[in-house]
Amino acid sequence: MRQAFRLIWQCDRRGFLLKLFYTICTSLLPLVNLYVLKLLVDGVTTAVATDIHDTLLQQSILNYVLLFCAIMLLTRWIGTLNTVNNDILTQRLTDYINNIIQTQSVQLDLSYYDNPDYHDTFHRAQQEAAFRPIRILENMVAVVGSAAALTGIAAMLLVASWQVVAVMLVAVLPSFAVRLYKSRRIYRFRRETTQDLRRTNYYGQLLTNRTFAKEVRAFGLADHFRRLYVEIRARLVRQLLAISRRMALFDALTALFETAAMALVLIFLIRPAISGAMTIGSFVMLFEAFRRGQGYLGSLVGGVSGLYEHKLFINNLFEFLELKPSILSPAEPVPFPDRVENISFDDVTFSYPGMKQPVLSHFSLTAKRGAVTLIEGENGRGKTTMLKLLLRLYDPQEGSIRINDIDIRRFDVGELRHNISVIFQDYVQFCFTARENITFGDIKCADDARRLAEAMQMADAETVVSQLGKGLDTPLGRQFDGGEELSMGQGQRIALARQLYSNAQILLFDEPTAWMDPDARNRFSQTLTTLTPDHIILLVQHTMES
Repeated sequence: MRQAFRLIWQCDRRGFLLKLFYTICTSLLPLVNLYVLKLLVDGVTTAVATDIHDTLLQQSILNYVLLFCAIMLLTRWIGTLNTVNNDILTQRLTDYINNIIQTQSVQLDLSYYDNPDYHDTFHRAQQEAAFRPIRILENMVAVVGSAAALTGIAAMLLVASWQVVAVMLVAVLPSFAVRLYKSRRIYRFRRETTQDLRRTNYYGQLLTNRTFAKEVRAFGLADHFRRLYVEIRARLVRQLLAISRRMALFDALTALFETAAMALVLIFLIRPAISGAMTIGSFVMLFEAFRRGQGYLGSLVGGVSGLYEHKLFINNLFEFLELKPSILSPAEPVPFPDRVENISFDDVTFSYPGMKQPVLSHFSLTAKRGAVTLIEGENGRGKTTMLKLLLRLYDPQEGSIRINDIDIRRFDVGELRHNISVIFQDYVQFCFTARENITFGDIKCADDARRLAEAMQMADAETVVSQLGKGLDTPLGRQFDGGEELSMGQGQRIALARQLYSNAQILLFDEPTAWMDPDARNRFSQTLTTLTPDHIILLVQHTMES
């Protein structure tokens, strides 16, 4: 809970304090109005019983009416301000926490993505991050406001009878127990069904995402995926309904208990009112105080049980935030060489998380400046994995990778990756403009027109760009307005231009011409010849048939 409050405090201190102030005001002002109502009822009762035309008494009644209305209006205005402040605070907190989650996700090792438990943790964190912290704040403030109001109500009721206060407190205990049980039960259900919920999300993407649309239609898979989705959702709904029915029964019993408590309090208050020991105004005030007290106790119970529930769920967020990357920069990194002469893989063994068989086993290789190091092999033999290891997306379990005879783990991770440029076989087309897709190769120097022209020329991407409606300013993909779709070969040339836009000394090509036509492949060969003297080049391709 302290962590949650710390998040809120760090996000918007002013909004937090304003919410606390507004809530206390809207909790206490109705109690003041309750006392004013007592004075008003007593004034009217006195006027009816004595002289209704008494000018002084009429003025007093009028003053009570005006004061009652003024307090009610002030309460509404403060409530409106509280609503606006709450909307602002909610948006800021949502953005703040989403930023924390995104930052955490980006800095974690790629190995986490190979672990189903990580995806469960990430899913739960995403589910809770958008609203749990603000709900914690609302519940906490509700508890403070309800406690403040209950203090005033208890003081009023003690004047009449301590038994009334005792009945009011005892009556709320069953409801409190039910809410705590419900919170635990829902939390356990959500945690146990995380993978089922992720599966339904995945099936939904298969049915609605453009990436899968062609094959889903070509192979007639829509009904199958929809059936899988419906089966899981139906099972989850059955479980939720069973919990809901059980909770509804418990809620009905607690309502019966609270109604009996109200009847008992009415008996306590009616007797002195009939005997004249209590004025009608006092009776109205005390009964309304009890009724409101029950409401505030309900709010207090809801706030406390809500805090308990959100405490359970917010742990999902902090469980995710507590994950630590293992691929880190050293405390005192070695400067990256101004001129890279060689790269060596020395007796490297690597297995992906959860896999028993190594992808690379005691693998060694040396690549030198001024030459193209060709890496051929069958699928699944670790060719792409080598490039990932060189980028330190993973670290090998055994052996070392060296640049100029320096272990790459001694370099700053960001500096290492900045000096290596790569095109993967499963390249990414970003839903940004063609210009941005290319200049992402060195985002810190995105305005270099000369580099952009050279990268496009070397990647043979000029023809691709010239065919776009707005040239370099054309968005790629059809996800947003004005976007245009590229073929796989065209997209690969844009991705190649992104790689070549960087000034990296080390160039990694992972099947860079897989989608290109023969002419484009020939032009790439010429580009490779031009690049070779000033770079270290690793070129991955499948074993060619003889």
